[in-house]
Amino acid sequence: MDPEPPAVSRFREALAAAGGRGEVVVLPDSVHTAALAAEALGCEVGAIANSLVFEARPEDPAGDEPGQPVLLLTSGAHRVDTASTAARLGLGRLRRASPELVRRSTGQVIGGVSPIAHPAPLPTYVDPWLRRHPVLWAAAGHPAAVFSTTFDELVALTGAVEVDVEPATGSGGP
Repeated sequence: MDPEPPAVSRFREALAAAGGRGEVVVLPDSVHTAALAAEALGCEVGAIANSLVFEARPEDPAGDEPGQPVLLLTSGAHRVDTASTAARLGLGRLRRASPELVRRSTGQVIGGVSPIAHPAPLPTYVDPWLRRHPVLWAAAGHPAAVFSTTFDELVALTGAVEVDVEPATGSGGP
């Protein structure tokens, strides 16, 4: 049997230290999309809690001030409307973070970013639609690893604030 990836071992330690009780599962293949993870786990895609890193930038597009990383925990069934979400959060603009910013701010790679176990805390927000699922699955620090959790535990582990990530004209939260 192959040894567990070091990123997964670090995640397990962080989860235990934070009091998390979810099961960590290392799958045989990468599950870097919500659809792949849902298929591998036999759950609805909406029960996948994506950990998406965005760069919050000032409203002034001419400004050269560097953006700050922001973590959005979203249902795998949703796409993030960056303009509406930025407005709800009182941020200038949100754009997908570069792979370098993701790695620097989380210590993890895109496709395996977990909601916890980062070098320093990130401002974190959670999609309220996730509360519709009694069991959620989120990345565990590696593209082939996930862990089970609940909405309440996810919020407790991350200190996330609820924010609707869909368009302002969409159907909204739960």
